[in-house]
Amino acid sequence: MGNPPALFRERRGMSRRGNQRAAPGRRVNVSETVAKAPPMRTHAQAVVIGGGVIGCSILYHLTKLGWTDVVLLERDELTSGSTWHAAANIHGLHDSTNISRIQHYTMGLYKELEQETGQGCGVFQPGSLYLAQTEARDHQLRLQAAKAKLYGMNFHEVSRDEAERLHPLVDFNGVRCIMWEPDGGNVDPSGVTNAYATGARQNGAEIIRFCPVTGTEQQADGTWIVRTEQGDIATPWVVNVAGLWGREVAALAGVDLPLQPTEHQYFVTDTIAEVAAMDRRLPSVADRDGEYYLRQEGQGLLVGAYEKDVRFWAEDGTPQGFGHELFADDLERIEDNMMRAIERVPVMGTAGIKRVINGPMIWSPDLECFVWPGAGTDRLLLLQRYHSGLLAIRGYGAVGGRVDCRGGNQVRHVCLGYGPVRPVGGQSIHEGACR
Repeated sequence: MGNPPALFRERRGMSRRGNQRAAPGRRVNVSETVAKAPPMRTHAQAVVIGGGVIGCSILYHLTKLGWTDVVLLERDELTSGSTWHAAANIHGLHDSTNISRIQHYTMGLYKELEQETGQGCGVFQPGSLYLAQTEARDHQLRLQAAKAKLYGMNFHEVSRDEAERLHPLVDFNGVRCIMWEPDGGNVDPSGVTNAYATGARQNGAEIIRFCPVTGTEQQADGTWIVRTEQGDIATPWVVNVAGLWGREVAALAGVDLPLQPTEHQYFVTDTIAEVAAMDRRLPSVADRDGEYYLRQEGQGLLVGAYEKDVRFWAEDGTPQGFGHELFADDLERIEDNMMRAIERVPVMGTAGIKRVINGPMIWSPDLECFVWPGAGTDRLLLLQRYHSGLLAIRGYGAVGGRVDCRGGNQVRHVCLGYGPVRPVGGQSIHEGACR
């Protein structure tokens, strides 16, 4: 490989004090005291467990369907776990048609959400370029372009000349197909979460932070009692969107979710003169053959890896005290990915590293989403293993607002996208997947 570029030489010489693995139970940037809250309600139409971007999105969309007597319970602060450190790229196309529809909806939602709530979502949509270096990737991108044409989405092939105009810092040698998505970009994950939360509260929902769920008990009539240290809530519906703690919340109801957290890394460079000199924001780049993604962040670049050398974390359960911590950086593990990114964007090779984000994400065995009623009941809804590109599908269930549904089916439509018999993922996730 030769001598590594300055990007890696500099980092190897740095101390590791910046991103130390946090000990379980230690909180970072979280309030240690909470103002005394009024007595908690004892009944709700639905209880959403988990205050990440998915949980707040579900709560918001429930209120848009007219369910105002709903409550969200969060064990810590909103965005704790995975949401707060997400790279937060947004894109519309996916191999699954259902997920493509949801992602496409969500991309248009953020600016509407800003106007509705007054809460900024940090939306940047300079567009996204998708590169294919192999025949198989070329075929995949062309299938997605055909799907985009069928569903009226904006995703099409561009020439190399046009791609170089769109992103003059990219070397397109060896690329056989380039697709362009004009609406691609990124958002601020904390801003989006708080916008959903603000909208839900404005519509009558309640959000209770620092309120861990300690039990979920199904009653003879199929309804639930959700137990917390602050009191119990009776509800017909429980929605588990607890993210890193999804396994633990499911286990309270006797459901075994086959999910596993792993470490995921990206880094942000120092200012790059060529980026700073641009009179517009550069589009993002997704190179699945090169196993990396990159986009502009400030006057530098953010670069992340599609990692093969995966590091499992919390195999025996996610620590209850974990919240806003990061792991020690481990850039050597993804050095091959980053070298390919540097070959594609050569100006990055002389840049220093401003910060490394190495945080936990949670996955299913086949990387698809678990979106289905839990075993033995259709009133415990599971929404776990949110698809990579964390903010890409945060409009889960929004299409429920376009169908004429009543009662509990509204919850199903919000969580399942198109109804109880049509899951969001690319395959059916049913009771056999959860024991």
